[in-house]
Amino acid sequence: MPNTSSAVKRVRENARKRVRSKSIRSQCKTNITKAEKLIFSGKVDLAPEAVQAAISALDKAQGKGIIHPNNASRRKSRLLKKLNTAQASSSPKKSTPAT
Repeated sequence: MPNTSSAVKRVRENARKRVRSKSIRSQCKTNITKAEKLIFSGKVDLAPEAVQAAISALDKAQGKGIIHPNNASRRKSRLLKKLNTAQASSSPKKSTPAT
């Protein structure tokens, strides 16, 4: 329980910030989940747009101080790694011409 008037004010401020941050954090998670579903379902042609949306959401959350910059970088890296792996496995292998 806060004892001073400034502590009471901080409790109110933190409650407002928590509500504001929660929606942005939730949107990041939703975008990442959508991108991963497209990647793992084999729809690799649609996945890059979803990955870009997820990266944009992470960058915005990082810029607003909602998530730590290292956290955003780690999530972007993991998402792009999954996309690149899926694209590499779905693309036809180039065969070398026989001589």
